[in-house]
Amino acid sequence: MTPDQTPTPSQPFLRFHATKMLHTAQGPQLFDLNFELPQGQTLAIYGPSGAGKTTLLRILAGLTAADTGHIRLADETWLDTHRHIDLPTQRRSIGFVFQDFALFPNLTVRGNLEYALPTKNDTPIVDELLALMELEELQHRRPTLLSGGQQQRIAIARAIARRPRLLLLDEPLSALDDEMRHKLQDYLLKIQRHFRLTTLVVSHHLPEIFRLSTNVIHLEKGRIERQGPPSEVFADKPNITFTGTIIDLTPVKDAILVRIDFAGTIIQLTIPAANAATLQPGRPVTITSTLLNPELRG
Repeated sequence: MTPDQTPTPSQPFLRFHATKMLHTAQGPQLFDLNFELPQGQTLAIYGPSGAGKTTLLRILAGLTAADTGHIRLADETWLDTHRHIDLPTQRRSIGFVFQDFALFPNLTVRGNLEYALPTKNDTPIVDELLALMELEELQHRRPTLLSGGQQQRIAIARAIARRPRLLLLDEPLSALDDEMRHKLQDYLLKIQRHFRLTTLVVSHHLPEIFRLSTNVIHLEKGRIERQGPPSEVFADKPNITFTGTIIDLTPVKDAILVRIDFAGTIIQLTIPAANAATLQPGRPVTITSTLLNPELRG
């Protein structure tokens, strides 16, 4: 394949290999990662503090220089230290959402989105995002007058307004309570599916990883400890808790079959009829699971 040839559907959309010597509280640590990501998938980055999660995103975005490496997105080479290629951040087609909202306080909600447009004629996507993120009634307000959840919706919409080929999320929901976090996950899923975005999300929250990601990389000391679907990477975790919505309840002998929608995946649980008295369709429920033995906690 020539350097500028577009990859075929069977080839990875993102190819990443980078090394960098990090200076941590435990001393020097070599960051050395090599992975590939198909188009349209969401990859979660998981690991303890100092494992290199944010470093990975910053190298991808061109905000941190790698010592050596090669990054290619589809038909574009972003980094090739051997050939002295290192595209600046503004030339990399990324949307980046940080833990803090980093909104312009002097601009309205609409103004924040319009500021991010690649061209000023691309205003239709602003209306599209305002509708998708349910921000239409807030579009003429300034962010400082809005809640944390509303501000994060704006930050996500602003990142998408750039029409990025790659979306980077650095623990974007960590400052929110569980209820708001779950709602924002719904918005992220809707946006990801609507625009078919290829996404990397840093998160330490296992229910969020299971809900949002296709695959996960577990980092330890700057290297990949495990990689694969969340159910495989976290198979040894004792308990994972997540929230879903009841679809329906069906009597089965002395029990009740409960169907629950979990981020588009249907989970079926059979529980004693006495435990289902307060359950009804449309109600959110919490499920605690060992992956093999889920238990509903209404």
